Amino acid sequence: MPRSRREFLTQSSLGLLGAAIVPQTAEANQVPQTPVSQTPGAPPAFGTAPPVGPAVSAATFAEAEKLVQVEMTSADQAQAAGNWQQSMAAVYERRVGPRRVAIEEGIAPATCWKPQQAAAKCGKSGDGEGKTAKKGAVQVFDTGQFRGALPASDEDIAFALVIELSNWVAARKITSERLTRIYLERLEKYNKQLNCVITLTADHALEQARKADAEIAAGHYRGPLHGIPWGAKDLLDTAGIRTTWGAEPYRDRIPVEDATVTKRLNDGGAVLVAKLSLGALALNDIWFGGQTMNPWLLEEGASGSSAGPGAAVAAGLVGFAIGSETQGSIVSPSMRCGVTGLRPTYGRVPRTGAMTLSWTCDKLGAMTRGVEDTMMVLSAISGPDGRDEACVPSTLDFAAGEAGKSVAGLRVGYFPGWMKEPPATDVDRAALETVKKLGMVPVEVTLPDWPYDSLNIILFAESAAAFEDLTISHKVDELKMQVSDAWPNTFRQSRFLSAVDFVQADRLRRKVALEMARVMCEVDVLLVPSLRDEALVIPNFTGHPSLTLRAGFVKVTEARSDWAPDPKHPLPKFATPRRVPHGVTLIGRLFEEGTLAEVGMAMERAFGVANERPAGF
Repeated sequence: MPRSRREFLTQSSLGLLGAAIVPQTAEANQVPQTPVSQTPGAPPAFGTAPPVGPAVSAATFAEAEKLVQVEMTSADQAQAAGNWQQSMAAVYERRVGPRRVAIEEGIAPATCWKPQQAAAKCGKSGDGEGKTAKKGAVQVFDTGQFRGALPASDEDIAFALVIELSNWVAARKITSERLTRIYLERLEKYNKQLNCVITLTADHALEQARKADAEIAAGHYRGPLHGIPWGAKDLLDTAGIRTTWGAEPYRDRIPVEDATVTKRLNDGGAVLVAKLSLGALALNDIWFGGQTMNPWLLEEGASGSSAGPGAAVAAGLVGFAIGSETQGSIVSPSMRCGVTGLRPTYGRVPRTGAMTLSWTCDKLGAMTRGVEDTMMVLSAISGPDGRDEACVPSTLDFAAGEAGKSVAGLRVGYFPGWMKEPPATDVDRAALETVKKLGMVPVEVTLPDWPYDSLNIILFAESAAAFEDLTISHKVDELKMQVSDAWPNTFRQSRFLSAVDFVQADRLRRKVALEMARVMCEVDVLLVPSLRDEALVIPNFTGHPSLTLRAGFVKVTEARSDWAPDPKHPLPKFATPRRVPHGVTLIGRLFEEGTLAEVGMAMERAFGVANERPAGF
């Protein structure tokens, strides 16, 4: 029978636990063992449950104020402490009460973030929910533009674009099996230097490749990814093949079904050759097997958390890879490793079967060696699956056959201050000049000077919720990285975040989304320094897509790291500066990845630096 709030836990074992834990000095303070009588018609009231849990005092609140930066008077503290055990019993029963509720991995929060609602006010975007996608539509890519002979060397084949590989496989100039063997051999050879592979899927890959060759020979061509070898960031489930999330507690985890993106790539005939490394639980570039290294500079990490996809694509070990981003995990390794990374609009690609870090920020996207390749992959993985509540119907407006389409007249927004100061470089400023040379129109834009990093309370709370059991069980202590800026510490700290501040951050998020909608009404795309903090935080919380591509090279005199500086472990320094790739990032309107790609392809051709390879691979 349902109990009133007044009677909550009066006969429960948690109530008995409270009686055992809390010092009792009088019979009247004992937890009652029979229901409290209630006058007929009296409504339930907050703060009237039996006392549960450890006792607190005014001094407890005085100390807790330091965690959440609020101030209470002595009287306020005394009052709060006076009925804390009664008022919080129901709140914490889900976690510590006798009626604990297990929340399965696939259960998302009831509140669903819909960034397109803010953009719809502008009338310039909002493709997504409410707009019907072309059911079963397949983007046609003009692979015919690559009619050259198949390269003689395996190395040249390995570094080819997906669109080139697709043409050669479709025209039967190379079999998928031979192409797969090329990549498998390279993965085995170069993983010793890069440490980018968690699981090599050789037998599985060769079986898929032979099937692809048989189907293509029989005239059953599945599309531009048919027979193309790819690598998956190891947070994407693969049935019967371990998916470890890069973390010690999950190193033997074997899923029973494929993630939606895995299934869609399988259905398209793509060939999975490797599960690639990621920083443990999608942070930075250190996993249970060590650190993944940058092919361009082996003394430094590949950056993360899509470290393995970045390194493997850059070194020509896979045709393409699937990465994920919550806040920089595609952009940063794309920058470090000199590859092209497309972070799709939040809600375009279903995340079913991918590790959850943040329900309202996680996104899956392609990492490749060229801009058009990212669109080939996006075309294959887009659209709702009926299981990811955040994924909405959308169309992909990209004229693949019009690769030479002029971008003249498009408006490219930029923040003048951002371009003048670090982390912007001469490469970023030269990219702005390239915009002008291509006939596009630079437009100065502004955003309010707000504390955008305060939005991270949402990420911290969601990630701590996603890994609550891991944290409470102390299995999170098994992770290799236990420094202050690693997940274990953040998960523990997040238990003490203020729920009120979380809600206020969520309201600020909507204000930020409205500001971004205003800015995107003024321009077609934004050009930003890739690793500027605001350029990572803002669009990841507002859901806007981004495209990161190599724009030039810079010289560094010290290895770079995702981790906070550690004086006990200084980074390697170089007497002779090292030349490494540097990229820029374009941010687009919601669900307008096609415009991003058109601008990106034009800039890629103008930069003329995409084809250079890291030495030694």
